[in-house]
Amino acid sequence: MSAWESSTQDAGSNIDWKENLPSLVGDLSSWSEHIQPIAEKVANGQRLTLSDGLLLYAHPNLSEVGRLSNCVRTARFDSYAFFNSNVHVNQTNVCVLACKFCAFRRSKRASDAYSLDVEAYLEDLAQYADFVDEVHSVGGLHPDWDVDHYESLFKASRQRFPHIAIKALTAVEIKHLSQLSNISFKETLQRLKDAGLGSLPGGGAEILDDGVRAVICNGKESSSEYLEIHRTAHELSIPTNCTMLFGTIETLEQRLMHMIQLRELNDDTHGFQCFVPYPYLPDHSRLPEAQLATGSEILRTIAISRLMLDSIPHIKAYRMNIGDELAELALQYGADDIDGTVQKESIMHLAGSTTPLDHDRIRLARLISDAGCIPVQRNTTYEKFEIFVPPVVKPRVKLKMANL
Repeated sequence: MSAWESSTQDAGSNIDWKENLPSLVGDLSSWSEHIQPIAEKVANGQRLTLSDGLLLYAHPNLSEVGRLSNCVRTARFDSYAFFNSNVHVNQTNVCVLACKFCAFRRSKRASDAYSLDVEAYLEDLAQYADFVDEVHSVGGLHPDWDVDHYESLFKASRQRFPHIAIKALTAVEIKHLSQLSNISFKETLQRLKDAGLGSLPGGGAEILDDGVRAVICNGKESSSEYLEIHRTAHELSIPTNCTMLFGTIETLEQRLMHMIQLRELNDDTHGFQCFVPYPYLPDHSRLPEAQLATGSEILRTIAISRLMLDSIPHIKAYRMNIGDELAELALQYGADDIDGTVQKESIMHLAGSTTPLDHDRIRLARLISDAGCIPVQRNTTYEKFEIFVPPVVKPRVKLKMANL
């Protein structure tokens, strides 16, 4: 089978994935003494607790944590790893907030502030329209753009580029549009969906703890508002991703409680398709108290995410944030998705990312293959899948050297 389809809820998962776990986990005696109880839970399809998560963070053998998470990943998706053809168009960097960790935001009067009107946005997207099937658009909270503006933008985008799915707007952007337009979250989302919005990217979750949020992103939506907005989107059949920014000032318990809140919401709605954990990037931003995550901690957090989030199908190794090398390694630590071709991106790169932006499908497929996985191109909402087979490169013809 080289191509297949799935429901948005299953998102390409093996339907009987939990039945595959006992054989993949194998003999419990093959696991170290401290991790055996967790391996037994995983094999039996039991949900892990906060204390289990803390044990996994404290376990000295990172490779063993990765091995266990890879059992779950393989049960769900065999050896497949996913990517898509997308472009990021960040519509404005003007924002009424000033989150401490953000290097992207500008005031309206800043010399490098920009705001793409509808035509400028379409002209930018037109440069990539022949090569992508998704546009990912998030940006600042522009003081003058209400829901009417985004209705016009999405309608124009869908009319001009009907093959390009629109994944756009974080929860705080939805809240901002709702407030500016004096309408509910539900009406805001419904109007945007009717205009062409297909899914939400899930950014802005940071850590779902209001004490942490008061320090790193004061003024953004509260933890409960983030969850409410995503619940509302799911009830309107708008699938979403969810995220976690780690390595700022949060504790391990707060990271785990963040995951637990997301999985509990998805128990009710089944609308989260992918969890995207990404570390704080310190360059050029303003959070000197940040703890900063090492490469080992990034891999461990991705692995623990896979083990904790049994109700969310996909775990993304977000290569725009962690880089290609770590993303490739993360495919053996529970991650099954590396995002897409991207083409252009501003937010992560202003914060310090050095990940190349010129990746095409062949390069992404090679990255996945080098990790020992089978590259699969997906659509935005994880409903259509096709194994990607790179074109055969013709061997070069070598000229014979003349005998002198």
